[in-house]
Parts: sequence; structure tokens; C-alpha cells
Amino acid sequence: MRRIRRSTQLEDLWIVLADSVYGRLRLSMMRAELVPHQRLKVRDLAKQMGTSETPVREALLQLAREGAVEVRPRFFIRVPRLTLADYKDIRDIRLELEPMAAERAMSRLAPADIERLHAVHLRLIDAERRRDWRTALEANRDFHFGMFDRAGMPALVHVLEGLWTRVGPMLSQLYPAAPPTYGDGHQHLAILDALRRRDPYGLRMAIRLDLIEGGRGLLRRIAEQEAQDATDALSAPMSHGALSIN
Repeated sequence: MRRIRRSTQLEDLWIVLADSVYGRLRLSMMRAELVPHQRLKVRDLAKQMGTSETPVREALLQLAREGAVEVRPRFFIRVPRLTLADYKDIRDIRLELEPMAAERAMSRLAPADIERLHAVHLRLIDAERRRDWRTALEANRDFHFGMFDRAGMPALVHVLEGLWTRVGPMLSQLYPAAPPTYGDGHQHLAILDALRRRDPYGLRMAIRLDLIEGGRGLLRRIAEQEAQDATDALSAPMSHGALSIN
């Protein structure tokens, strides 16, 4: 009985640690701290997070099941680079779900909460001015989830976190090559204005326009990358015989 209890306690500890590692990796992806095709080594992650390798493997397997990491057994574990089609699919889902989350959160956000969101937006603008891209991306994530987390819909927020986990690493390509641009003022300001006026229609539109306008440069950059990849593949010398991996 004592051995069984000790084994159960160890399994419970591994589950807790795996959940912690999973959450930290997920947040790093949402904030674009991990970038496309970055390789993830179990040993290095375990050392970085102060755990054994077992919970790290469990966390990576969970992320792989969600499509957030790519696992090639005996070769590598890495952050995938989304195709243009994948990015558009995720964007289209976000265009439906994020306005819903923001609207549900609107009635739960007090004026002081909205001002805190404004402060986060100002942090983003200041980071862009200083070319501190990492802080800008972190602030962008914090601005949006500062709303979504108040929706009172944990299942919806979990889905949105999964979508951001997949698209987040691609956001590392926004700066400095494809920064968000807006035709008529930053859409975060339109979002804040709609929240202050308690305008659900205006809020939904601002959320959608933020995704469409803010992501236009990234969409173009992904398309250019795919075109370049296709050109490189056509111009690569043809190899004969079997491929050997040493």
C-alpha cells in the first residue's frame, strides 16, 4: 500500500509540473518569445524550468497534440511555421470568437479596468517607439487577454489561448519588417472607446478591424515567404541516390 501511495504521489507531482511547464511554454508562444522553426530540446527546457525531463516531455506531447509544436522522433522538436492557409484559417476563427469574448467581457469591465487596458496599450506604443519588439508583443497579448479573461467563459478563453499559441510565434515576424498599420487610427483606441461607451456593435467591429488591418503586413510577409520557398525549391540542384542522415 505504501508503494502504491508513493507512486501515486509521484504521478500527481509529474502532472502538476507538466501542467506548469505546459502553461509557461504556451504563454511564451502567445507572446512570440518562441519563433517559427526554433528547436526545443527537452534537456535545455528542463534545466531552464527547474524540473526533470519527464514533465517537459509530457508538456511537449500535449502541445504537439494541439498542433503547437512539431515532433519528428529521433530528429527534432520544433515550433512550426504556419502556412498561409493555416494562418487564414486561424484568423477566420478568431474573427468570430474574439468579438464574442470581448462583448461578453464588456459588462464585467469597470471604468478602472478599461483604464488599465489603456495603460497596457500605451506600454505597447512606447515599446514600438523604442523598438523593443518583445515588450510590444507581450503588451499586445496582455491587452487582448485583459478583455477575454473577463468574459466569464473559460471554455472560450481556452480555445482562444490555443489559437494564439499556434499563431503567436508567427507574430515575431511583425517587427521590424511588417509592423501593424491602421488606416484611421490604432484599432486598440477604437476598442477602448467602444468599451467606454458600452457599444457592443462598435466593439465587435473594432476587434475585427484590429485583426484584419493589424495583420495585413504579416499576411503579406507569410505569402512572400511561401513564394520564396517555392522559388528556392525549384532552383535547388537535383540530387541523385538515397539521402543519408549522419
